[in-house]
Amino acid sequence: MKKLGFGLMRLPLLDPNDEASIDLEQAKQMVDLFMERGFTYFDTAIMYHNCASQRAAKEILVDRYPRDRFTLATKLHSSYFHSFEDRDRVFREQLEQTGAGYFDYYLIHGVEASNYPKYEQFDCFRWLLEKKAQGLVRHVGFSFHDTPELLDEILTKYPEMEFVQIQLNYLDWESEWVQSRAVYEVAVKHGKPVVVMEPVKGGTLAKVPSSVEALFKAADPAMSVPSWAIRFAASLPNVMVVLSGMSTLAQVEDNTGFMQDFRPLTERETALTHQAADLINGKITVPCTGCSYCTEGCPQRIPIPKYFSLYNEDMREDLEEKGWTVNESFYERLAERFGKPSDCIACGQCESVCPQHLPIIKYLKDVAARYTD
Repeated sequence: MKKLGFGLMRLPLLDPNDEASIDLEQAKQMVDLFMERGFTYFDTAIMYHNCASQRAAKEILVDRYPRDRFTLATKLHSSYFHSFEDRDRVFREQLEQTGAGYFDYYLIHGVEASNYPKYEQFDCFRWLLEKKAQGLVRHVGFSFHDTPELLDEILTKYPEMEFVQIQLNYLDWESEWVQSRAVYEVAVKHGKPVVVMEPVKGGTLAKVPSSVEALFKAADPAMSVPSWAIRFAASLPNVMVVLSGMSTLAQVEDNTGFMQDFRPLTERETALTHQAADLINGKITVPCTGCSYCTEGCPQRIPIPKYFSLYNEDMREDLEEKGWTVNESFYERLAERFGKPSDCIACGQCESVCPQHLPIIKYLKDVAARYTD
């Protein structure tokens, strides 16, 4: 299997402010190019695109290609079941929504210290092994957002898990919060192949500071900026596939182009990515990946990642010299349709589901102050 996977969580939209309004026709073109170039791995989940991703997978992929031409992964998230019976109900709904018949890869979703007890309470890891024994799942694993110590504990208890999906990119490689390197090394120790999520960190590593872009272009003018991030992850020997949440046909064209005949980074190129990480870390204000897990349950309907994206773009500029930026207009448009950062009631729902464990409430106050909300 080629090392590039298609993450169905950032598909093109008909309405940029409606995550469920997937542009299915454009998405079909993207899937066709991806498949045409020999790539087969697709990844979805219940909550992606405000719960529209799995149905989209049926329309853009499953209904249009023979079942043995592609591999499909989906997940069981702790927010969507509350009993032993619920696990099976969710699974049946996923089979129905995707029309897949079976799942090539199935994951316990987003395991971390806060939800691991619930997965244990409802015996989800052994339940997943039963699905495999029934022929409804080909490969079993879990995605993970926590410490290397917890990952070691889980893999020791459940050696039957066949793979682990982790957040890994050159910016988070030595992060004290994400700990990409340390988590990866635990997976290696247990002999588990790794599926990489967030290799471009929600687009952060596609839109880098000019100094970083110049660094990469000087090393290899033919390679796009995002290619460095995806190739960094794919170059690691224990990585099975790198997921890219592609949003345009151009992104599919670029990613499949450099991954079709994949060449791992050299030692010198790897050193450049670490140099780039140092430069970028000095510029990022809010390390949000834009996964949008925080938005679905927000009682104030605050599009948190969108505000953080605007804020980060502005914070990379010299605002004292530049003054007004176009992002202020974008901010006003968002505030007209949705909740504003200052509307936050500090309920903590967003922070409880954030895979990055960000102090979102504090950051929303910073955004509100920046735009004189």
